[in-house]
Amino acid sequence: MLKNSFEIYQFLKNKNLLEGSSKYWWPSVGTFKVVIGAILTQNTTWKNVEKSFKNLDDFLELDTFLILEENSLKDMIKPSGFYNQKAPRVLILAKNIKDKFGDFKTFQKQVSREWLLSQKGIGKESADAILCYACFRDEMVVDTYTKRLLKFFDIEFSDYDKYKEFLELGIMENLQTDDLNLVFSRFHGMIVEFNKLQSLK
Repeated sequence: MLKNSFEIYQFLKNKNLLEGSSKYWWPSVGTFKVVIGAILTQNTTWKNVEKSFKNLDDFLELDTFLILEENSLKDMIKPSGFYNQKAPRVLILAKNIKDKFGDFKTFQKQVSREWLLSQKGIGKESADAILCYACFRDEMVVDTYTKRLLKFFDIEFSDYDKYKEFLELGIMENLQTDDLNLVFSRFHGMIVEFNKLQSLK
């Protein structure tokens, strides 16, 4: 039985789950689009988020996004569900980013996990997704797929932080790398893709 996250990482890596995907797995890494996606994907599938992105095609930069009125945004993100909650939350987040950091590049460099968690509608999973995929930080994302995979290996924890610590520690103790962010990005991607395959069986 696999006993640490590095062994799980190797198990997944040997399956070539990310063949054909982008380098960091998540689409449009390093952009404001990741911030939007991290909120829109809450309680829905990525396919629905992609439908919303098509509607938002001209408004995926911080400054252009801020031009949107709330009702217009609600109509655009309807495919993602819970649009009455998500629209005001993502607009407030965008405004707070602009007010606090001035521009998206400064946000990427200076934002902290604590600041993100203080924003309405941003939980630990969303915060880590934004830090990992929008800001290239060394943060591992824990989601429902992660918990499902670890349960398959008889590994369960009581809260998010313990899952995150387990996943990060095993990698950092056993893998020599100059790009931990890339490893965490692809590790999370492999977990998601593995679960998708399992659900088809």
